[in-house]
Amino acid sequence: MTEAVHPGSGEMFDQIAGRYDMLNRLMSMGIDQSWRRKTVAALDLPANARVLDLATGTGDLALMIARLHPDAEVVGSDPSSRMLEVGVEKVARTGVSDRVRLELGDAQALPYETDSFDGCCIAFGIRNVPDRDAALAEMARVTKPGGRVAVLELGEPSVGWLSPIARFHVRKVIPRLGGMLSGSREYKYLQESIAAFPAAAAFAEQMRTAGLDVLDVRPLTFGACNLFVAEPRVAEPEGAAS
Repeated sequence: MTEAVHPGSGEMFDQIAGRYDMLNRLMSMGIDQSWRRKTVAALDLPANARVLDLATGTGDLALMIARLHPDAEVVGSDPSSRMLEVGVEKVARTGVSDRVRLELGDAQALPYETDSFDGCCIAFGIRNVPDRDAALAEMARVTKPGGRVAVLELGEPSVGWLSPIARFHVRKVIPRLGGMLSGSREYKYLQESIAAFPAAAAFAEQMRTAGLDVLDVRPLTFGACNLFVAEPRVAEPEGAAS
């Protein structure tokens, strides 16, 4: 029996990197790109923004930020070297290598200076981070005061009368389709990790505990995905009146 690989190490995604984009489109029926556009809009970036995209994978969100904000500089970080290799090829083909840099990194311990980004985001990656509290605190630390932090994550559909069909798709169709197309049994982990992820309200509270002021929690597509938007909490000056 093959030993299970923890996704936080990046090794699981190394195994499926070459087919990752195709699998995303097929399993989400293309809706994942719409979710990413909403995430970019939620960042509300200023001109000449510097943006950090964590769990960047093959760079889909980083490239979308660069496309929608032609004056932005984007740094993409991910623990999977193979996913980054695919992403670097995409960046080169798109012709934005001067504005998009992809590098190996750990969301739980970022090498960037405090207040060094105008916006920070992570799409479909926070549930794979072993220490979410540490990652959220790091996102708050590296984002400038007034900058936005956007977290896009899959969930168990629970909104609207079509949610039972959407839940069946997430629980049964996605892991089987992913397994058949990728040849990887690790795709069963996808459904299990979605089911184990905290409810939206609980995760929003986790963000607050990590030093983020939550501005919006937005369910997308019957709650199959949730978009969390926040700002780093600004510490009150010492001696401020209570």
